[in-house]
Order: sequence, then C-alpha cells, then structure tokens
Amino acid sequence: MDIKRYRGHLPTSSSPTYHRNESFSRVVEKKFGGFMTMKLVGILSGCLMILTVFLTVSVIYWEPSSGGVSRFGKGRSLGMKAEEVRYPPVDVIRESVEEKDFKMKAEKVPGSGEVSSHKVDSPKDKHLGGLLAAAGYDEASCLSRHQSFLYRKALPQKPSSFLISRLRNYETLHKRCGPYTVSYNKTLEQLKSKNNNEPLECNYVVWISFSGLGNRILTLASTFLYALLTNRVLLVDRWTNMADLFCEPFPQTSWLLPKDFPLNQFGSFDQKSPHSYGNMLKNNVINISTNTLPSFLYLHLVHDYGDYDKHFFCDQDQILLHKVPWLIMKTNNYFVPSLFLVPSFEQELKKLFPEQETVFHHLGRYLFHPSNSVWGLITRYYHAYLEKADEKVGIQIRIFDTRTSPFQQILDQILSCSFKEKLLPEVNVKESIINPSGNQRSKAVLITSLDGGYFEKIRNMYWKHPTVSGEVIEVYQPSHEENQQTEKKMHNQKAWAEMYLLSLTDVLITSSWSTFGYVAQGLGGLKPWILTKVENRTTPDPPCRRAMSIEPCFHTPPFYDCKAKTWIDTGALVPHIKHCEDISWGVKLFNHDR
Repeated sequence: MDIKRYRGHLPTSSSPTYHRNESFSRVVEKKFGGFMTMKLVGILSGCLMILTVFLTVSVIYWEPSSGGVSRFGKGRSLGMKAEEVRYPPVDVIRESVEEKDFKMKAEKVPGSGEVSSHKVDSPKDKHLGGLLAAAGYDEASCLSRHQSFLYRKALPQKPSSFLISRLRNYETLHKRCGPYTVSYNKTLEQLKSKNNNEPLECNYVVWISFSGLGNRILTLASTFLYALLTNRVLLVDRWTNMADLFCEPFPQTSWLLPKDFPLNQFGSFDQKSPHSYGNMLKNNVINISTNTLPSFLYLHLVHDYGDYDKHFFCDQDQILLHKVPWLIMKTNNYFVPSLFLVPSFEQELKKLFPEQETVFHHLGRYLFHPSNSVWGLITRYYHAYLEKADEKVGIQIRIFDTRTSPFQQILDQILSCSFKEKLLPEVNVKESIINPSGNQRSKAVLITSLDGGYFEKIRNMYWKHPTVSGEVIEVYQPSHEENQQTEKKMHNQKAWAEMYLLSLTDVLITSSWSTFGYVAQGLGGLKPWILTKVENRTTPDPPCRRAMSIEPCFHTPPFYDCKAKTWIDTGALVPHIKHCEDISWGVKLFNHDR
C-alpha cells in the first residue's frame, strides 16, 4: 500500500489539530503559569497529537462490517490493482475471494443502460435459480460449478419449478441406479444373459461418443432430455477426453459408463447392425406386438438414418422401446425439437419448458461444467484480455469448404455484418488520429477460428486506422489449430474453453451450420447474428441475419407423419417449431410469440 497518499491525513505543523492544541496551552499558561504548568501542557499536547494520529489511521484501515478485523482489501476501491490486495485468513472472510472481487467490480456499462457481465444480483444466482443442487458436490473437484455465475450477467431465462423438481428426482434416481449399485448390477446380469423376461427397477440409455465436440455436447443434452422423459438413467461412453473436459454433473455418483461394461463394440454399431432398431423393424424381426424383446437395442439417429430408424420419434414405437431395459444411442443431431412432436411427451415438455427455446440453455448449464484444467484456461484468458472491456463481441468462424468459401469473401462478409449491424465501428482510412467525443469506450473482440488469418486482418485494420466513433477496439484469438483434431485432448480442451468464452460475450456473430456456435449461443442465452452461407464465391446480401431463437438447429429432422405414414413438413406443424435461419430444411424451437 502506498503510504504517500495518506500523508495528508497525518497532523503537521499547519494542521487544525496543532492550532487547537496551541490555543489550549495559552489558556493554561495564563491561569497557572510557571515551569510545571508548561511541562504539563507539553504532555497534554503530545497525547492529543498521538490520539489524532491513531484515530486517523483507524479510519483508514478499519472496516466495521468485518467485526473489527483490519482488511487491506478495501484499498482496491482506492485504485489498487487486484494482485496487490492481501486478505486476512479464510476463517475471517466468510465469502470467497472470487465472489467478493466480482461484487466490487459490478458496474454499469457506460451508455448501454445494461448491467455488465460482472453483475451478481444475489447469492442464489450461484445455483442458477435452483437449476443446480445446493449440496452433494465437492467444490474443489469442480471449481466452475461454484464460480461460473460470477462471470455471467443475470439472464431473463429462468428454469421452471417443474424442471427443478424433475432434476432433483433424476439425481436421486441416478444415485440409486448408477454404476455398481445393486440395481445396476442386477440389470447388468440380465443384459449378459440376453434375456428380458422380467421388469426391472432401473432402465438405461447409453450415449455413444460420436462426431466433433460441438455435436457431442448437443447430442448429450438431447439424450439426457430423453432420459428425463422416459425415466431412464443416462450413462456416457468414455471417449478419450470426457473426464478432461467436463465435471461429473450428478452429485455423489458418476455418469461414465464403467470400463467393464459387456457391450464394447460401440464402434461397429451402424444402421445394418443386428440389434439396430430400424434394421429390426425393416426386417420384421420386431414390432409393437412382439412378446419377447431383446435386453438391449441400438438406436441409429445419425444424419444418414433411414425411414425405419426415424420411427424412434413415433408414439407407438416409444411404447415398445419403454419395455427394453438398455438402449444404446448414437447420434450427431440435436434431436430435441422432434421430441416435442411425440404426443406422449408433449404435456410434460410444456411443464418442463414453458419457454420452449430455453431447452439447451438450461440443460447445457446444468450438465456441462468445465473441468478444472479447462476452467483455468477460461478464467486466465478472461481476466487477461476480456474483463476490462466495456463490451465484448464474439466472432465464431467455421469454414466447411475453402473452395466455396474463399478467405477474402468470408472476411468481407464478417466486416459487412459487423458494420451494418453496428456491432463494430468502421475505421477512418483518411485520418491518423480522431479525437473521441465523450467517454472513450472499449470493445474486446474475441475471434475463434481454425485459421489465424481473420484475426490478423481485423486486428491490423484497427491498429493502422482510428475508428470513426473514437472507440478503442482490441482483437484477440486464443488459438488457431489449422485443422480439426477431434480425438486430441488439448485440442478439445481449447475448443471447449473457446465455446465457453464466446458464451460470455455480449453480442455474438456465428457461422451457418456450426454446432460450435450453437453451443456458445445456447449457454450464453444469446441470439447471434448468423453469417449467411457464401455461394458463388460472392459476399451474400444481407451478409447476416439475427437469430430469432437461442436454440440450436436440428439439421436432419424426420419429415414423417407417424399416423398417416407419409411425408410431412415437421417445421410447419406447431407454432413453437419452425425452420432454422441457417438451414432451410432444419427445424428448431421458438417461443410461442415468435
């Protein structure tokens, strides 16, 4: 602490305290006189000066609310840097350092009328409005679960009381039926015997890891919702990096499929597998009236699925599937919208999600907590580059084919969208310096892309030229891996960290068709500006359009009427399911008023 700034508080020869003491001594002299009197006056004056110094220092360092404990953390409000602050022992400070730090930094974004993402409304936000259980977790094993609320602004989307209740019930079910419990072992014995001759207490759906990280996150959320609706326990295939990316979401149990699970041929499962439900329907091996059912079935819901595979979304087929204790599911689709078209699920889904477009927002924030190693990547980057900006702008760039999407066209499109929608200021190429008017605001631009070229071009543009608005633009890119490397641990950790960082931005630009962007917008509750897909190597007009829903898109939905057994447009049946903004044949959830 710099003591120089407090010198003005100490008594000096010209201070009011000294003058008061001098006047007092004259009165004493006149009344008593003599050497002893002067000595007495000197002692009294010295005592008063010491008392003044003591009181001044006490005022500077004393914090009544801490019960009389001196706390140097208060120096931060006087301009000290966070790293200079020293806190007393943990038993003195009841709340965490992180929570206090963010509460002290809560502020209004100048000119926006909105609270910045540092705002913490109340302690209950730590559990996301009841979405997360308040007890049963080891905080040290998953810091993100207990700290993530510090990095997000308060959002209007709140979980329904029915969803909260169902999640607590599911946690109880998972604890009772999870790996190596008595119920799990009993069901496993039946699976090994290949018999399904008696009903069991616990039924399961096993999610097979498949496709890229964005797809995996979306499909895992879809499978969990199906588990909620059918009272099944979700178990997760142990793909290479699962534990390195995510914390365990359920208290006092695990969602990871045990390594000794008897079905270990997941890689060979496809449409033609003998236990494929669609294949068995096609070959009349199984139907709704079948008495003897297998102990497990494989559900093929990948983008190349056939008409018989799509029977999964029919009500009658759900009656049959309900009788099978083990369902093994492989998918790269966010199939949630089609669950809303299954009549037997309809009423419960209405109660779970009165706002239909919040499904992934709530389930994603409930299920996907970054592991401690990934959380370190996120928080270090956030504090180093994004925290101090008045506004954070995310730009997510995914190029599927460089032949049809040339670099310059994509760059022009990004800038055109940013300028047209007033997301970023234009630059003045004729002036070297522009004097800002009013408060000089700053924007941090976070770019995520496998290619580092977009970052270089945009950063250099704002470095070489001033903005017409006088705003300060800072451009950052955490990584550029050049190629997608789905099975590499560090690649996936970086990808997950960047999705999460994008979800912390205030406004977001995403690429069409990209599940990476879907995850970011869903977790952040953001309606992004979606870049229109480039065709004929020219910049589209308009370059982007605003998403009408925060939900991800189901890229390959079934266009099948289960009752009429004919083709139907499933994007035009109900008001809360419409076609996606970026894929005309895809469908997504919207709120009723959209």
